[in-house]
Amino acid sequence: MKKLALGLAAATAFTLVLSGCGTDDGSGSDDGSDKGSITIGIKYDQPGLGIMQGNAPKGFDVSVAQYVAQQLGYEVGDIQWKESISANRETMLETKEVDLIFATYSITDERKQRVAFAGPYLVAGQDLLVLSDNNDITGPESLDGKKLCSVQGSTPAARIKEQYSAGVDLVEFQTYSECMDALIGGQIDALTTDDSILAGFAAQEAYQGKVKLVGQPFSQEFYGVGLPKDNPKVSCTDVNKALTEMFNSGEWKKALDANLGSYGPNPQYNDPSPKLDACA
Repeated sequence: MKKLALGLAAATAFTLVLSGCGTDDGSGSDDGSDKGSITIGIKYDQPGLGIMQGNAPKGFDVSVAQYVAQQLGYEVGDIQWKESISANRETMLETKEVDLIFATYSITDERKQRVAFAGPYLVAGQDLLVLSDNNDITGPESLDGKKLCSVQGSTPAARIKEQYSAGVDLVEFQTYSECMDALIGGQIDALTTDDSILAGFAAQEAYQGKVKLVGQPFSQEFYGVGLPKDNPKVSCTDVNKALTEMFNSGEWKKALDANLGSYGPNPQYNDPSPKLDACA
């Protein structure tokens, strides 16, 4: 009986050792050395900012997201990407479907009621995109008698209706790609939305040399990193620290140039360090 008891104790100890080792299921060990994965929301349909090409996301928002994730201790392979369309962003953060959102996400007081923000990491502004040989349109004040395109339900379309509706023939499509086709085809005179989005389209090989940004932004949009208000996984302070490192290292400017190219005289894109808001 004594030998049997000793044998059972040894077997139990061996089982405990094996269970402590864990299995190769990606869950990591309990010593904190493996942070697991992080889920990040991006746009899938905005060239230069966030676009899915096959299974690989590309764009400036994606580059910033990857840099921040690595500064937080995650590898690029640890990132789980989720499409975050504009209408769903707050809900995705509130339900913890995503840990962070990098998706041309403007910081507003209304959104702050539901989610938290780090950043901003880019200051954009509503602008106009025209054909390269168009010298008539120099800003929103020169749109009288012109046909202008934007997207249904968008903030840029609403701003045109509210502030520049007199004399402007506004055409609204479902997507900016439709507006681009109409611009190239000569059916409209200009396309309007955030200059960062316009720059992404202008930098595409199919449009290079054919279009240009007017470069006279008439609004300010501060793109922030969306976080759940009660986020135990990532803090606003840690994200801002990572963004500061990206600004100071030159990687921010490198990512901006690589994804959005050279797209006009807008001076705000020559400032490599947007001023970060204090974390609430």
